[in-house]
Amino acid sequence: MIGYLEGKLLKKDEDRILLLNNQVGYEILLPAFVRKTFHSKEIGDDVALYIHYHQTERQPKPILIGFNLEVEREFFRHFISVEDIGPMKAVQALTVSVRDIARAIESRDSAYLIRLKGIGNRTAQKILATLEGKVAKFALIRQVEKAATETPPEDFIDQVQEVLSKQLGHTVREAKELIGAALRRNKNITTAEELFEEVYRGEASNAG
Repeated sequence: MIGYLEGKLLKKDEDRILLLNNQVGYEILLPAFVRKTFHSKEIGDDVALYIHYHQTERQPKPILIGFNLEVEREFFRHFISVEDIGPMKAVQALTVSVRDIARAIESRDSAYLIRLKGIGNRTAQKILATLEGKVAKFALIRQVEKAATETPPEDFIDQVQEVLSKQLGHTVREAKELIGAALRRNKNITTAEELFEEVYRGEASNAG
């Protein structure tokens, strides 16, 4: 299974690119929010993408879907776990950043979700029912197209700091401040997921 590709940009189409890797050209679909980051790229530029590989009995031809960040691919896999949202529909629906969609889910903003391409009220409610409370960490992504992957420490506080700084684009200082504030607000946090949710609540409160 293909999970990551680096190579030269050979071609840009409306919804996909062709990437040359080891003399093989890979056709990669790009969600709209990813395509926006390719507007400034020229043919021949180096490209690196995290890949969601999709192949089923109903879809025997492999489909590659590309993302700038590993955490964006992770969100995509949560998104397609929602009933009636397959990979192709998700590619069309993700017209804005993962950060914005995750914030809408965590704040139960179905009106925002309905503005996504191909998402009606019924599907928006399914998204909320399936993903609310599970995507808080994605709402903390900064608009920095850089990710690093390392084995997370066992301590959940260190784990959250690692994700905030390495995957979500915050500086180590920012991550420590966000975590410290969350733990002061809620001293009963015992898991990484609870801490992510409290950090998000604090950020959402400050934004409001």
